[in-house]
Order: sequence, then C-alpha cells, then structure tokens
Amino acid sequence: MELVSSKSVVDATHVAQFKNIIGEQYVFADEESLNHYAHDETENLHYLPEIVLKPRTAEQISAIMKICNRDRIPVTPRGAGTGLSGGALPQLGGVLISTERMNEIIEIDEKNLQVITEPGVITEVLQDTVKEKGLFYPPDPASRGSCFIGGNISENSGGPKAVKYGVVKDYVLNLEIVLPTGEIIWTGANVLKNSTGYNLTQLIVGSEGTLAIVTKIVLKLIPFPKYDLLMLVPFTSLEKASEAVSAIFRAGYTPSVLELIEIDALKVTSRFIENSVIPITDDIAAHLIIEVDGNHMDTLMQEMEAISELLNAYDAKEIFFADDAQQKAELWKLRKRVAEAVKIAGYAIEEDAVVPRAELPALIKAVKDLGKQYEFESVCYGHAGDGNLHIRIKKDGLANSQDDPQMKEGLRKLFTLIHSLKGTISGEHGIGLVQKDFMDIVFDDVHLNLMRQIKKVFDPNNILNAGKIFDN
Repeated sequence: MELVSSKSVVDATHVAQFKNIIGEQYVFADEESLNHYAHDETENLHYLPEIVLKPRTAEQISAIMKICNRDRIPVTPRGAGTGLSGGALPQLGGVLISTERMNEIIEIDEKNLQVITEPGVITEVLQDTVKEKGLFYPPDPASRGSCFIGGNISENSGGPKAVKYGVVKDYVLNLEIVLPTGEIIWTGANVLKNSTGYNLTQLIVGSEGTLAIVTKIVLKLIPFPKYDLLMLVPFTSLEKASEAVSAIFRAGYTPSVLELIEIDALKVTSRFIENSVIPITDDIAAHLIIEVDGNHMDTLMQEMEAISELLNAYDAKEIFFADDAQQKAELWKLRKRVAEAVKIAGYAIEEDAVVPRAELPALIKAVKDLGKQYEFESVCYGHAGDGNLHIRIKKDGLANSQDDPQMKEGLRKLFTLIHSLKGTISGEHGIGLVQKDFMDIVFDDVHLNLMRQIKKVFDPNNILNAGKIFDN
C-alpha cells in the first residue's frame, strides 16, 4: 500500500466540484486559512493543506470522499486542532475536512441515558448541556473547553476522571461514519450490550481518523454525582508521591481524580495564570490532586480522612482541602492550564506514557536519568491514578523531536523501558506522526501487518489520514 503523493493534486475542476457540494463560502484556499489549518498543538510542526473544506452533513462528506478516492487525493479529517500527536496535520497536502460546522447536539434521551451528537460539538458544551438534565458524560481532557467530541473519539481521549469512570471508548455505543470510499454506515446499535458480529464501533474509536470520518455519535450517560471533595497533597519527594498513588488503590479506594503535578510544572503554571492558591516552597517536589465523588457526603468524608491518614506513611506534608466551589475552581484552573503554560515556557515536546500504577516511580526516575544523559529538562504531570504520565521536554535550540537524532535516540530508550515495565507509548494522545517511528517497540511485524491490512480494507487507496500511525 503506497502513500499518496504529496504533490499538488487538487485542480480547478476539483475546486468547482467541492463548491458545488458544500457551497462556495465553505471552500477555503487563501493563505491565512491554509496556515491556520497547517498546525495543531503538536510540538512546532507545520504542513499546509491545498484546500480546506467545511461540510455540514454526512452526505456532503460522502460526495467529497468519492471524488478524493477516485482521484487519489489525500484527505485529512480535523476537529478543533487540539491534538498532541499530529493526527490532524495534513503532511501530504491535499484536502483538509474540518467538522466544525457539524456542531449540533441532536437528542438527549433521558429515559435511556443517551445522547446523540455531531462531532463538532465542544466537549465541555456537551457535558454542560447534559448536566442541566442531571446527567454526566465523564471523559474530560484538559482541552475540553475547546476540543471537539469527534476528536475525542478519534484519539480515545481520557482526562482526570478516567481513573474512576473510564475513557471515551467506555461511553460510545454507536457511530455514523463515512468510509474513505464514500459509503455511509452505522457501526453498531444504540444498546448497552451487543454481540452481533465484529465490534466496528470500538475499532473506529481511537483509530485517529485513519479508517473513517465520524459524523454522528451515540454516547452513554450516567447520573451526575451529587457531591465531590477535593484535596491537594504536597510531597517532598517525587518518588514518594508516585509511590503513594498505588498505595491508595491497594487500600481499597477509587478516587474520581488522582493527578500528579511536579513542582517545576506547578511553578511555571502559577506564574502563567498569576494564581497563588497553592503555596510553593523549596522543600516540595510534587503535589497530588485527589478528588472523591458520590451521592453520600458522610461516605466521602470518611474516604478523604482515610486517604489522608494513609498518605502520612509516604511523607506527605500539610494537606490543603478545597472548602468551597471557588477554591476547587482555582485548583482545577491550575491543573487544566499546565500543558499550555509549560509549552509556552519552552517544554515543546510532549510524550504520553502509561505504565501500571506501581511502576510510576521507575518511569519518573528513567525520565530524569535520560534528561541528564541527553541534556534536556523535563516536567512530569498527569493522570497518575491510571498510570498515565505526561512528560514535557525542553532542550535548548530544539523546536521538535522530529529533526534531532539524539532526541529520537533518547526517546527510543525511554519507550523501550516503558515497554519493559508492561506499559505503552501513548495513553490518550495517539500515535499520529510523532510516535509512529517507535511502534516497533510495542508491536512486532504480525501486529503491525494486521493493522495495515485493516487499514487497507477500509481505505484501499490509502487516502484518509495516510502516513499516520505507520506508513506502508
């Protein structure tokens, strides 16, 4: 299976056809528009599409895909552009299809606890809308105020609440998709159990836009919990903080959130948003943010007290309890802005490693040791409760990890160690462009060939998001 050409393949006839399908006002080829869609939040990478299309319906996408498939035009699907693995970058040029006009919440089914939505709905908007009816859609990536639900489907996004409630795949019941050849199908049924043939729904979730374009989504909802309690726990040792994570679960507790933030990341973020809610002293190495939620306040108070007592064995310092909604909001503001703040501070390279919880201390030690060996700085933060650590890297003079052999060598050592710890190289950001050179660490040829064959069945001419996850 060959990669489609990166040379110009969109001609005047194609442009006229696209305008006829979606309307002239939704076809863009001006320099400003092309530059806007040439990047996402991945490092400092920039690839220009030849044309940007903003369809409104699955039928319009179908008509576009039939033309592109016939004429072997590369197509890159894109949501809000908040991705961190290059999945929405049009590195082969061609057509970029933005789903931003497909932004309607079609139906909230309160009786069956389901919602049907289009992919261009902002995740936080979806969450707030169902919350008004007492319902809860838990997956909450840090970019939930701007990312699209369709992009979350493509990457199988998680977020802080994944530790208790699971990730996107745990809430997707059914999908309407447009295949690369233009057919429109539903992948499953709007039911909680389905043992009817292969599970195409879950195959699409996390496929990074390489198999189909999602046009409608049926999600499971749950009742919104009545109460939550939040506390911040400082540690003098990063290793002790990471050891405490596994201990909490071994003791029988399942927080709704368990996040780790290394002190250097917290310092950068506090300065960035001018927030002093957390006192920062030189003896603190890391903090854990711990939340419990449920419908019985007495039970939650007992859990918090027991967790606090347990943490004393790991040299926790004075614990800060968020007493009201404002304090909780300030703490979450700090956590949600970490990625943005450290990137602006020069930590442009982000890795998304995940290991079994008990292996977090080994992972963090390896990151710091490799930093000394390869002369880069790092900050660690993320979803420690499910072993998912975001590692931000800064090296003088290095804008991205793609053009530096030494950085690639260091990352290969890191990912090899992660694999030896029974972990893997991406927990929620996907492989995209930036991780595909490392897929051989976690998969052998049998695995990779199976994936390539699945790709070929869906996309025989290799036009849809080609060159992501793997090449041929």
